[in-house]
Amino acid sequence: MWDVSLVYPPGLALRPRGTSIAARAVFVARPEAMPAIDVPLLGNLVLCLVLLSAAWTFALALGATRGRPHLLVAARFGAYATCGFVALAVCMLAFAFQTHDYRLTYVARYSDRSMPWSYLVTSLWGGQDGSILWWTLLLSIYTALATRSLRGRLLELQPWILATLMSIFAFFVLLMLFPANPFATYVGTAPADGEGLNPLLQNYWMTIHPPSLYLGFVGWSVPFAFAMAALATGRLDDEWLKAARPWAMIAWCFLSLGLLLGCRWSYEELGWGGYWAWDPVENASFMPWLVGTAYVHSAIVQERYAMLKMWNISLICGTFFMTIFGTFLTRSGLIASVHAFARSDIGIYFVWYMALLAAVIIFAIAYRSKELRSRHSIDSLMSREFAFLFNNWILLAMMVVVLGFTMWPWVSSTFIGEEQSMGPAFYNQFMPFLGLVLLFLAGVGPLITWRKATASKLGRALAFPGLSSIAVALLQVAFGSRIGFPAYVEHPPLNDTPVMIFLGKLAGLLPVMAIFTITFVLLTVGQEFARGTQVRMRVKNEGVFVAFTTLVWRARRRFGGYIVHAGVALIFFGFTGSAYDQDREAAVRPGRSFQLGEYRLRYEGPRMEVDPDKRMIFADLSVSQNGVSMGRVSPAKYVYRLKPDMPTTEVAIEEGRIEDLYMIMSTVDPTTRRATFKVLVRPFVVFIWLGGLIGLLGAILAAFPDVAWFMGESASSRSASKPSRRAVVAIATLVLAALLLAPALVLAQDDSSSLHAGDVPLLSHAERTLFPRLLCQCGSCPRLPLDACICGWAESKRAELRGRLSAGEALASIQASYAATYGRGALSVPEDRGAGRALWAVPLTLTLAAAGGLVVLARSWRASSLATSAAEAVASDYDKRLDDELARLDEEDS
Repeated sequence: MWDVSLVYPPGLALRPRGTSIAARAVFVARPEAMPAIDVPLLGNLVLCLVLLSAAWTFALALGATRGRPHLLVAARFGAYATCGFVALAVCMLAFAFQTHDYRLTYVARYSDRSMPWSYLVTSLWGGQDGSILWWTLLLSIYTALATRSLRGRLLELQPWILATLMSIFAFFVLLMLFPANPFATYVGTAPADGEGLNPLLQNYWMTIHPPSLYLGFVGWSVPFAFAMAALATGRLDDEWLKAARPWAMIAWCFLSLGLLLGCRWSYEELGWGGYWAWDPVENASFMPWLVGTAYVHSAIVQERYAMLKMWNISLICGTFFMTIFGTFLTRSGLIASVHAFARSDIGIYFVWYMALLAAVIIFAIAYRSKELRSRHSIDSLMSREFAFLFNNWILLAMMVVVLGFTMWPWVSSTFIGEEQSMGPAFYNQFMPFLGLVLLFLAGVGPLITWRKATASKLGRALAFPGLSSIAVALLQVAFGSRIGFPAYVEHPPLNDTPVMIFLGKLAGLLPVMAIFTITFVLLTVGQEFARGTQVRMRVKNEGVFVAFTTLVWRARRRFGGYIVHAGVALIFFGFTGSAYDQDREAAVRPGRSFQLGEYRLRYEGPRMEVDPDKRMIFADLSVSQNGVSMGRVSPAKYVYRLKPDMPTTEVAIEEGRIEDLYMIMSTVDPTTRRATFKVLVRPFVVFIWLGGLIGLLGAILAAFPDVAWFMGESASSRSASKPSRRAVVAIATLVLAALLLAPALVLAQDDSSSLHAGDVPLLSHAERTLFPRLLCQCGSCPRLPLDACICGWAESKRAELRGRLSAGEALASIQASYAATYGRGALSVPEDRGAGRALWAVPLTLTLAAAGGLVVLARSWRASSLATSAAEAVASDYDKRLDDELARLDEEDS
């Protein structure tokens, strides 16, 4: 039996939970016999079979493109066989985990004998090697579904589609056979027990957030395969675009869901009170979403007017490329991150693959450049086509900014000789403004007509939402401070230069700018629904409910997109709430209370519970709002048996209709029982989750006809006013499959230093300004800012800096001495000099230059269109005069 007094501090009530400690200790200490099946040998053999099957299918598919269509049938069966071999490899690795086969280094690193079977399943993708195997499994699922859905359609494109998918299989299997083999074994004696799973992976949200990201990442492989097939065959009209759209929508929906669930996981599990920190791994997921969103919008223009052909095929290829780049970013160790894997040899394989991929894409698009030229051009800057193009520009500008900022530490270290880091404050100096412009376009777009909008019609359409939004913004300016939501919120500048001070002042206006834009989008969307419903009620003599539902169902893509825009507006409203956060730190003894706004919190005392895997230290709080009891909550710290130096913070959240009460227990003294808390009041957070749900429902509605079509729905039923039974079954099957897959898929994480992040009490405005600018230099954590890192080095450095602040030393002086001691790379925001100054200027310069270039390009298109129209008018006039002359001659002859 364990000696509990040596493991747990005295002074806390001990309450066991679950399986007895004695029983579990005996279980852990008794090694089991190795399984009779030679999993390492058979696993490697199956991986070789996957590679051989993918290569053979690739050869058969290429043979089918050379006038031998009978090989296409064999290639289709080869694709199924490849998918089956991948599933067999996953089953063998799962068997190794369940039987504790610690001959496999991967099994020993990410499991132990005390883990329940459910976490043993999670361990399959708990590390780098297994996560690549899971990527390949998801690719096999998509490949099998795509092969099945094609059947007798797109016979000329099919071979190239299969060949492209098999080439992706080959790359990932090569990774598993060489640098990331999940079936690799120990050279010496295998350990009796494993190291256990990262504690952060042992929670609910991490069983559904990363799977959605992976399903989104891998899903873009299928549209990419369609695009490459179109480039290879020269069939570049709408055929490939319409076939790829349902797959693109599925991938986009899963990627969006993954990002939303990632925000929720960060909010609940990491214990720092936020939902997005511009971490490199977060950025790696966000960048393909930006490019994919641009494609989803611009594809509409090509379908309607056969424009932007080259643009759309480039966006599809770019989205897939960014998914590979994002995977590389998280696995190469190139960028330090709280989520990323440790540095390994896998990065060079990705570099060569990305180089080959880029070369093939560029060559194929250049080779087909003539066929990709559009037959039409933009007629006017006041048209929906130009609005879509401007939307694409904003999305790609955001992607370029995020990419540049994410890669800047590596660029500065490699080419300047001194690493310079980018903290969240730097991103927040630029991205909110681009996001608001993008959101404003989401409101303007539905009001602009195709081809050319007249100023009078556009003015009438803008009148109600525009004036109403201005009125709401003015109300906030006049009365916002009285109700706790002022129009201007103090925003500390990143440094003391005039430019940064100005940008800080401008950022203070973001709340009122956001309220205006959000109101405008919601009103424009509501106006479109109201107008359409009124027309049907007048023309068809239908009731309100029938007219509304029929309107939405018959124009699913259009109104589904409007619902997505409304959901995004609500998400922005939730983001706006962070400007009005209230927080307080308090160190109290049992029986004492403290106040934050309307909330009063009474500390009842600490307690401890244990289970076979961890000890859980709770701090019980009784909460009341305006004197009304809200019950008892218990923020906690979990200390895991195998990883005692990696405690997790378990927050307590009381979610209200308008605001959340977010409670963190930082420390508890086992002798005095005094606990340190940080409590936040976070307004509007609920609108992030509500808006995300509404947006996803809108995306599903918009994707419905295309998904039903690729699952076998006929064209006639697609245009029907009511969904057919077959369409409903198809969609229900997809949703059910996603729900069944979700609990079984998790993004792997390295188990090194991710738990250094946590809550840090900031005691003054000076600390809130200074600590986010300085990065931890302990050398064992991924260089988190001092306002987020909870390692011992960071704590001692904060104590030192607090002393200097108390002595009256200026912030600029402390920051300069910190940079002088540890280098400019120790600052989370580059200094306003040298390369750092260029970094401030480049995003603004590129943004303005791109905007000017876009306008010039659109004007040239318009001039070309006017010249074409004039030539057509002259030709038409000549033909008319010729016809009149011939008619006159006929009359004279008669």
